[in-house]
Amino acid sequence: MQFKEWDGIPEFMQNEDVKKYYEILKRKRFSLKIKRSFDVGMSLLLIVLLSPLFFVLTVWVRLDSKGPVYYKQERVTQYGRKFHIFKFRTMVTNADKIGALVTPRYDPRITKAGRVLRKIRLDEIPQLFNILAGDMSFVGTRPEVQKYVDAYSDEMKATLLLPAGVTSEASIEYKDEDRLLEEAEDPDWMYKNRVLPEKMEWNLKALRTYSLPGEFKTLVKTVWAVLS
Repeated sequence: MQFKEWDGIPEFMQNEDVKKYYEILKRKRFSLKIKRSFDVGMSLLLIVLLSPLFFVLTVWVRLDSKGPVYYKQERVTQYGRKFHIFKFRTMVTNADKIGALVTPRYDPRITKAGRVLRKIRLDEIPQLFNILAGDMSFVGTRPEVQKYVDAYSDEMKATLLLPAGVTSEASIEYKDEDRLLEEAEDPDWMYKNRVLPEKMEWNLKALRTYSLPGEFKTLVKTVWAVLS
């Protein structure tokens, strides 16, 4: 995780709204270094411990439907940099080319194995490698595709000051967002104009109140939300 000087961040982020958040995070650089050290150590440990589970899920996805085991999609992370996020494939091959970029709860593109994996978030496990590579963190704003990043307001761009995350308070509050999208006539419109702005309020609050104890609390809440 590299926290740049103000003049070094991309020009599209250099506005007064982002600068307020930048000044808050700048005072917490040491804490951010600890955050990155935790990400590296914990992701390595979990990759080793969960290797048997990786094998089982790989076989299950392979046998359940045709297509690759892993799904990758270009997303946006810190400072607007693009990267490929990895997940276990939970939808039919080329699903993003035959439907919306967001996924309603009962989307027919979801496979049988995919429904189970998505419900208990096991499809997200391969993102441990994204964390290890520095593209993501355990806690942070969920990475969006460029289409939705292009719709960010000046203030929303502040979420790009830090790497994208696997979980966040917004993710917990909107863990059932697929139900909201299911009821929409146009899921893409609903996500871009209703869901995304509301989630961003949570993400921006997390930046304003950033602390390591707060991030640990979010991790605990995430585990509880998945189990419940």
